[in-house]
Amino acid sequence: MRIETAIFDLDGTIVDSMGAWRAETISVLADQGVENPDEIFDILEPEPLENLCRIVHDSYGAPAAPEVLEETLKARMTEAYAHTIRAYPGCRSFLEELHGAGVRLCVASASPLDMVELSLRANDLDGLFEFVLSASEVGKGKEEPDVYLEAHRRLGGRRATCWVFEDSPVGIRTARRAGFPTVCVYDVQGHRSLDDCRGVADIFSHGYVELSLALIRDFERPSGAASGVLDVLVIDGSSRPSTAELVSALAREAQHVIAADRGACYARAAGVVPDAFCGDADSIDDETRAWVLGRAGTVVTFPAEKYATDLSCAIDCAAHEAARREKDLRLTVTCASGGRADHALAVLGLLASHARARARLVEDDLECRILSPQGSPCWELKDAAVGRTLSVIALAPGSCVSEEGLRWELDRRELPLLGDEGVSNVVEAATARVSCHAGIVAAFLLR
Repeated sequence: MRIETAIFDLDGTIVDSMGAWRAETISVLADQGVENPDEIFDILEPEPLENLCRIVHDSYGAPAAPEVLEETLKARMTEAYAHTIRAYPGCRSFLEELHGAGVRLCVASASPLDMVELSLRANDLDGLFEFVLSASEVGKGKEEPDVYLEAHRRLGGRRATCWVFEDSPVGIRTARRAGFPTVCVYDVQGHRSLDDCRGVADIFSHGYVELSLALIRDFERPSGAASGVLDVLVIDGSSRPSTAELVSALAREAQHVIAADRGACYARAAGVVPDAFCGDADSIDDETRAWVLGRAGTVVTFPAEKYATDLSCAIDCAAHEAARREKDLRLTVTCASGGRADHALAVLGLLASHARARARLVEDDLECRILSPQGSPCWELKDAAVGRTLSVIALAPGSCVSEEGLRWELDRRELPLLGDEGVSNVVEAATARVSCHAGIVAAFLLR
């Protein structure tokens, strides 16, 4: 997705200042005898400082005049901005990457203008931004889109290519409602709800360690008008890969192939040139790195120290490609489950979270399909499965299945979460099938 301009929040997004704002505001309110100052801060945080102080005086009984409250907080925070508040790790390099690519940048903050400018100067970031805008200049907090709309007006260009970077769910939600693509820069030390932040942003990142210009350009929001299906193969980097013959066969069936980090080695060994490479390149040799970076049509790299796995990043890339083509994603993963039991379990959980993509895992000794009413509700096993072992394991509470044409049949049986009740059945008929009526299950057909 194109990015031509970008609007950055300051506090909690560029600089690690939310802890200081919270502590100082709560301290001032407590000194004023205001009850439940921490709760009041959480409610009023998106407001410009002058609005916050006026509301605290008018509605919460602070005896000092709003102007006095504002000056007290400004004095305390000015000292902190000048000497102790610093930019988040990786922020500078990311801003420089955007700036170097011609992306025009500005800051839109709820903090007073002079304090924002001071903070940027103290961190030597002021030269990267075309201007700074305070919400006080438009008279409304970030529950309303005015500050983003004004920043966009000054930047120019199209709203669809103007990205908003925020840490606050309030700001992200407002900006997205106004038509801006959004990135949540999550502070793991902050007081934000992880689920709230992840749920409202187009791109969620655990800080700048997971952000890059390539990632943003790869993103595509689903249009909701999908027509047809895109079959995507992700070749992962398990320490015990599938054979080259299987990787090659799966690649021939796919319309788009993504190599996830060490998966590039397995793709190369199978003679498969991936359409995209995704990962941190920390587990591939120099020769393979040069090969894949030179041949893959799309390259999305990440630092090695990140929260998401390479497989998770690659699946996101698969979803973006499907959205770009306005198709539904049908996902196949290989070279993912061998070598470590913890990795295998995490892979199942990841595939279950993409149940709508009709995800399946195909290795030399098994095929596993994720079944759910929202994705693939049924697996018809056919002739080649007769005599083979089938195991079905519930990956969500309340998972209900039926099994027909197997040695032990089930009729709408609710399986215990991660239980063994559905393990080691045997396929006895060419018409055998397993159906998931509720929840999510992993159905394993063993070779």
